[in-house]
Amino acid sequence: MALVTVSTREKIPHPAAESLDLATIMRTLGDPVRLDIVRLLADDVPRMCSDISSAMGQPDSTCSYHLKLMREAGLTRAQQEGTRRLISLRRTDLEARFPGLVAVLTR
Repeated sequence: MALVTVSTREKIPHPAAESLDLATIMRTLGDPVRLDIVRLLADDVPRMCSDISSAMGQPDSTCSYHLKLMREAGLTRAQQEGTRRLISLRRTDLEARFPGLVAVLTR
């Protein structure tokens, strides 16, 4: 799966929407913590890693690891804002590629 950046300003690589792979996504979501993160982000409110780690009861380093895997699989988008990195669910891309997947994951 090729990683591409969304814009010339964005330095955090994300897979292109058309290259999202269902097997990779499902394998990534095999960990219950990552599935819980998807459910947390399903309200479409971007969050910082520290907010996610607090909500999950995980250390920041563990949360960062989970978020990296999720970003590389195409589940989340990390957007740099100054010194902060906001994490959001790639709902539009996921729905375009796999209609109904987000609804199933967030039940």
